[in-house]
Amino acid sequence: MTDRNELSFGGFRLDLSQRQLSRAGEAVPLGSRALDILCVLAAAKGDVVSKDDLMTHVWPGLVVDENTIRVHVSALRKALDEGTSGQTHLMTVPGRGYRLVGVKPQPSVADGGADSASTPAPLDKPSIAVLPFLNMSGDPEQDYFADGMVDEIITGLSRIKWLSVISRNSTFISKNKPVVIKEIAEKLGARYVLEGGVRKSGSRVRITAQLIDAQTDAHLWAEQYDRVLDDVFALQDEITMCVVGAIEPSVRKAEIDRVRRKRPYNLSAYDLVLRVLPSFFAQMAKDFATAIPLLEKALELQPDYGAAHAFLGWFLHRRFVLERREDDRVAAIQHARMAITHGNDDATALAVAAHVIAYDDHDTATALKLFDRALELSNSNVLALSLSAIALAWIGKTELSMERASRAIQLSPFDSYNFRPHYALAIAYFYKRQYKNAVDAAQNAVDYNPHFCAARAVLVAALLRIGRTMDAKAAAREVLECEPTFTIHGWARSVELEPTVFRPFADAWREIGLPE
Repeated sequence: MTDRNELSFGGFRLDLSQRQLSRAGEAVPLGSRALDILCVLAAAKGDVVSKDDLMTHVWPGLVVDENTIRVHVSALRKALDEGTSGQTHLMTVPGRGYRLVGVKPQPSVADGGADSASTPAPLDKPSIAVLPFLNMSGDPEQDYFADGMVDEIITGLSRIKWLSVISRNSTFISKNKPVVIKEIAEKLGARYVLEGGVRKSGSRVRITAQLIDAQTDAHLWAEQYDRVLDDVFALQDEITMCVVGAIEPSVRKAEIDRVRRKRPYNLSAYDLVLRVLPSFFAQMAKDFATAIPLLEKALELQPDYGAAHAFLGWFLHRRFVLERREDDRVAAIQHARMAITHGNDDATALAVAAHVIAYDDHDTATALKLFDRALELSNSNVLALSLSAIALAWIGKTELSMERASRAIQLSPFDSYNFRPHYALAIAYFYKRQYKNAVDAAQNAVDYNPHFCAARAVLVAALLRIGRTMDAKAAAREVLECEPTFTIHGWARSVELEPTVFRPFADAWREIGLPE
């Protein structure tokens, strides 16, 4: 039998009868209200719990405002997510409430098993998760190469139309951790799992890979390769094609051909771009100083490297947003245009270029065509889905924006960069005057990334429109703490893609006192 008073999720163990939370055998300190909230969420076993239900169970007979709930939920989320490398256990469901991810009863010795865990909504196609490849070189400095190999394989798999590919930022929650294939597959909502290892030494590389059907635990395919580095791109394609063929033996040649795409011919330039990818995903201002020179060096080595142009345009765009240097804006647009010319079959490069062209050049017609092209190439590209959802929201195409944002979240349930699609939802909800939903979505984006000032700005406007003026003022102060150079006019230079969408935000920011 199973002890229904003990539940587990994400390495935590919760004893409902003793009201104790532990991890790795050590107690996790929580305030009494936060623990009460956790017990209610855990008892729901992955179902959404509304704020009204939380009020009823945690504050019976009392009247409390939503901000009180939010304070304790934030404290609980901080305790649960600390040290998890971006994994989020407590999810805000806009307009509905909260849910605890991955809850399952703790198995007893007698039954040796557990009830089924809460998992992401099933995807509408066969789905695969590519786990981080093990760096077998023994040199931590080579992690970037192993991670880059995974990125390339994910990119190749994402070009197959009938296959859903889980985002690398969701699969990377398992990096440097022991995993049970069936458990990680259930957690990610994937049927197939690809795992492997990389050893790079001098001019040679050794790669091992195996494909597992997580439902049956059957090994569908496994191989080991020893190649010179000059063959690394052909090797990436070969692994991708073997995976596709193992999943669907009757796959048409056209599908296999779609995997192949233009690659850089200069391996040193490719290596420099791989080194920049962690900074691209981290998006910290301190990384600009190192990322920009590396990409400039990559383009010296290979001037027609589309991805290098795209990423350089991105970093210049981000620096322009913070420092408002006109030469950065002009250069960002130039590199984005070059990315289109030289990276027309690279979905990520096109999506990044489209983002820059939309916000720095305000050429929304071109940007939307590029986003569509990126998703034609790779309909599982979470970055293209997320960035296009944001642009579409600012343009006023709310239904398509919400559709793509929801798809991104579905494909990447544990992505630490899910602040992007939640931010898109917040803009869309606000424009549709669904202000309460906008508050929830904006707060979710802030919870994912407290340093993402754009979501805080949207939160200010949404809080004001539901009458929470004091909370809106507090959020406005946080905007200025996060981005001291924030002005309404400065923001208009980037995100005023459609005046009728931007104007209601600007009106709210003026009312609350943010600088013009």
